[in-house]
Amino acid sequence: MTRFFITAVLVFFALVSFCQPEKAQLDSLVSRYADMNRFNGVVLVAKGGTILLNKGYGYRNVAGKIANDENSIFQLGSITKQFTTAVILKLQQEKKLSLNDKLSKYFPRFPKADSITIEQLMLHTSGIYSYTNDPKFMETEVSKPANREKMMALFKDRPLDFSPGKGWNYSNSGYSMLGYIIEKVAKMPYEQAVRKYIFTPLQMTHSGFDFTHLQSPEKTTGYFKIDKTGADTAPIVDSSVSFSAGAIYSTVGDIYKWHQALENYTILSRADQEKAYTPVRNNYGYGWVIGSVEGKKKVGHGGGIHGYITNFTRVPEDDICIVLLSNASDKSLEEITDKILKQLYNRPYDLPKQRLSIALPEASLKQYEGSYEIRPDLKVVMSVKDGTLNATPTNQSVKVLSAEKEDFFFDPVDDVQVEFVKNFRNEVEGLLLYQGGRKIFCRKLKE
Repeated sequence: MTRFFITAVLVFFALVSFCQPEKAQLDSLVSRYADMNRFNGVVLVAKGGTILLNKGYGYRNVAGKIANDENSIFQLGSITKQFTTAVILKLQQEKKLSLNDKLSKYFPRFPKADSITIEQLMLHTSGIYSYTNDPKFMETEVSKPANREKMMALFKDRPLDFSPGKGWNYSNSGYSMLGYIIEKVAKMPYEQAVRKYIFTPLQMTHSGFDFTHLQSPEKTTGYFKIDKTGADTAPIVDSSVSFSAGAIYSTVGDIYKWHQALENYTILSRADQEKAYTPVRNNYGYGWVIGSVEGKKKVGHGGGIHGYITNFTRVPEDDICIVLLSNASDKSLEEITDKILKQLYNRPYDLPKQRLSIALPEASLKQYEGSYEIRPDLKVVMSVKDGTLNATPTNQSVKVLSAEKEDFFFDPVDDVQVEFVKNFRNEVEGLLLYQGGRKIFCRKLKE
């Protein structure tokens, strides 16, 4: 008995000594992004049942100088979708619905409802127009409570993007319809159904829906950006608008409980999970994006909602869970996740480079002005204003670029660099766009 106890203690300390360097390396990686104003939020990384990192970075509330920590509460955005599909699968287990049911069974007056199935709603293959593509609504209405009739009026009479089952288009409207179906079948509000089937059994006590009225000291403030110049506070999207497509709020700890339940098949059966993780189009399953790492299946989903960007990634075979929740609309989460995976699998990766900007005279900046073609339907316009070079992609907001050296600029917020290309007459004829590990030549269009 004594020999067994000594062996167990030695094994425990060996595991602790192994985890400490890993934790320090993971912390160092995320801290680099935080120091560069490219991550503000909370990260949880776990492998094989051991939490390697659970830490907050930056501020929960900038004005009050309140730091993020592992208890900070964030809006999840589209991570909500996997909870919605899980409830649908639970209702199918109870034989209260079938994924093959037509939408017309629940909403007979919805146009072409007799050709759209529940499964197609889950897979984004229904063709239903996504209300989030309406810029006026997204700019002026999202903070206001809305009932089902108001929300459905945004998309039900719009032409389908394609015939059901014949294409793929990410549709938040489709996922709203899933929530409305849940309410009809379960005979309770969508929020109550998620609590009944998932939150309550898993004791996810820090998760909920009505973020607008949440009264908690752990509640974060969402920002469009946080940088050295200040913070741009974002409005809260009302839960009746984002609904079953994106209304859930939570913590990294509660999401880890969800991961553990999936690992142990506590809520969903192995068969249901295998079906959920089977991609049909665009590597998408039932509320999950499917990929691979080290020859093993990787599943996850990101979220984006006013003031928040989130990412939740799992490698079920190795019990890996990575959760990144940002309240500063940080756009580096997938990049951070990729490097965390490289760390966990002992693969090399580069830390992000701290770029220093220099001032160039406005006369020098003027030579870069003009339109550049990224692809036929996407251009970027370079213009000079107040001594800075601004980039405006088609139908996107203006990005202020910083000069690292002459002809080479970078976006201090995103991992994007631009290198201008000149001909033998020293005239700008195009640019090289460095983004997401790709290098794209964009020719300068003639005026």
